[in-house]
Amino acid sequence: MSHKLIINPKYKNFEKDLLNIKDIFNNADNSIHKARNELKIIELNSLKCVIKSFKIPHAINRVAYTFFRDGKAKKSYMNAIKLNELDVNTPEPIGVIEFFNQGLLSESYFISIHEPYDFTIREVFHHKADNYQEILKQFAKFTYATHQKGVWHVDYSLGNILITKKDDLYKFSLVDINRMEFKTISGYEGLKNFNKFWAKDDNDLLIIAKEYANLASLDQEKAIKIVLDEAKSLEAKVNLKRQLKKYT
Repeated sequence: MSHKLIINPKYKNFEKDLLNIKDIFNNADNSIHKARNELKIIELNSLKCVIKSFKIPHAINRVAYTFFRDGKAKKSYMNAIKLNELDVNTPEPIGVIEFFNQGLLSESYFISIHEPYDFTIREVFHHKADNYQEILKQFAKFTYATHQKGVWHVDYSLGNILITKKDDLYKFSLVDINRMEFKTISGYEGLKNFNKFWAKDDNDLLIIAKEYANLASLDQEKAIKIVLDEAKSLEAKVNLKRQLKKYT
């Protein structure tokens, strides 16, 4: 089995750990997320790190990720580097290692510094965080600033924005970043990036739409309609999936 390794020059001393990442990951039990992929918090070289293990792709994607486009772990690393260059918060990347079996991509791992946080945007939308209205306003500002830098997070959703409170300000940090686009984002287009947000009530979405509209000099009523329409579309998709599950 061969491998390809990329290390952030700042963390050259992690090379041995990356080469032994499969044993390190399998022997650790501090899993913080396990679904299609798995994340574990593991201390390496006296630093708390997050290791994301990507499942082995199905046959077609194994070919695609080997010969035609970057795999998810590599994309995560490259996107993190790009976000750092653009001064958009994301956990600092350490490296990525991909393993190949019979010439095709097999296991892959993305390693970053563990970033402590107070809560995610999910808790804000569920009204489990104090001062949630102010957080939503600052979140709209963060999103607009991110869009102004040409960053479009394809998986911009409730679990993928970490929040840290410092005095009266909130720091937002992006995770699950293997699917991103870097492009020019026009005014009303940016509002569609909230298409994976399902608020507890519409007032939360109104706060975001109004704040974003003010920053982008957009018509508020049109901005509100776009955000609410996206939320209704998401709700319809979720309800359809629930109905289909009943018959499978």
